[in-house]
Amino acid sequence: MIAAYVSHKAPPGRPESPLFTWCFAGMIFVALVLLLPIFSDACGDPPRFETMRLQGAPKPNYSPGETIHYECRLGFQPMAPPLPPSAVCQDDNTWSPLQEACTRKLCPNLGDPVNGQVNYVNGSTMFGSQAHYFCNEGFYMIGSRILYCEISGNNVIWGDNPPLCERILCTTPRNITNGRITNYKDEYEYNEIVTYSCNPSDGPDEYSLVGESVLVCVDSDRWSSDSPQCKVVKCEYPVVEHGKMVSGFRKKFYYKSQVAFECNQGFYLHGSNTIVCGANSTWEPKIPMCTKGY
Repeated sequence: MIAAYVSHKAPPGRPESPLFTWCFAGMIFVALVLLLPIFSDACGDPPRFETMRLQGAPKPNYSPGETIHYECRLGFQPMAPPLPPSAVCQDDNTWSPLQEACTRKLCPNLGDPVNGQVNYVNGSTMFGSQAHYFCNEGFYMIGSRILYCEISGNNVIWGDNPPLCERILCTTPRNITNGRITNYKDEYEYNEIVTYSCNPSDGPDEYSLVGESVLVCVDSDRWSSDSPQCKVVKCEYPVVEHGKMVSGFRKKFYYKSQVAFECNQGFYLHGSNTIVCGANSTWEPKIPMCTKGY
């Protein structure tokens, strides 16, 4: 029909009338409208929900009176008491009111471990929750510190086994040359200590204990510091030209010996006025100087 109108022309030599042109255009518009599909009497896409999904595949449109049904997503279950899981396409082309009808499933309740405790981050064991484990002081954890409530098939479970809290124990730290442990045991509990001391020297110079003399068991087989050393630490006699020692006088300067200096009148000190004999038998900081000018 459109093709017939389009091909119609006024007779040769006769101009087309305005009325004919407007009528012709109007008929084309009506024909095009009639060719378009009419969906004005239909509901649009079904509403979406966090806890529910549509049963079956969605349709492009729904006629008034049609009903759609929802089911719980994985990890969710119907509420109690139950709420309607269906909606109807109404005569005004809107969906009937519908609200979330599902709630999160629960993972089994976890008891506190022996010598520890568990804390639920959001205060529940619902799907998506986290369980954080802590051990009491003096105990360490074996296993996962955080468990997640996650989907397993059609149910929800904790993603791992609960951890264990075991007592912190330390084995005996190593023996040292020229020294000994004064309270030797095969095993030490958390916060127990060992004390090191140096043996008497067979030579002219005494042994110095370099490092910590007391170690504390702080974690499973871990001590608060490395074992110390017993060795001869002896610094040379410190001499400052144009200056003098004012404290720390002794014949020999062993580990951690401290001396202080001052310059003679008219001279100025460059460096620290106090120095200490360090673990490598050198003065720390280095011996100062006394000079005429700054």
